[in-house]
Amino acid sequence: MYDQPHSGRPAIVMSFDQMLERVRHEGAYPTRERAEEVVRAVLTALGRQITGDERVDLAHRLPIEAARALTAPAPDGEQLTGWDFVKDLAARAGGTPATARWDTGAVLAAVASLAGPDLLARILRRLPDGYALLFGQAQLRQPHSRLAA
Repeated sequence: MYDQPHSGRPAIVMSFDQMLERVRHEGAYPTRERAEEVVRAVLTALGRQITGDERVDLAHRLPIEAARALTAPAPDGEQLTGWDFVKDLAARAGGTPATARWDTGAVLAAVASLAGPDLLARILRRLPDGYALLFGQAQLRQPHSRLAA
């Protein structure tokens, strides 16, 4: 018998340099170095929020340098909402929430394409509200059942 690729686990399709170039273009950053700063900051912050199999599976789909940034920090005990994630990133980077939101969108667009729709859906189910928009996805809410009056 011969080994077959695992279904649902695509090989890494983007090098770190390609990822940086994509983020540089998406975020309109003037240099590759600035794009790399942003990638590392956003992925480190995201790594504090994602846990379990989703964290491991996402790390396997990212270029090794990006995976290291994602997995460097231990996950936080308390998950932040999407907006709190942006505010926390701004505070840690010494920037504004508007700049942090821009940076997050530029990086997470590349992450979403590397993750693929199935893994991205799993990640979003495990995160609090507000992350779908950060990944460039529609924020869908679960219907609440009506209480009988």
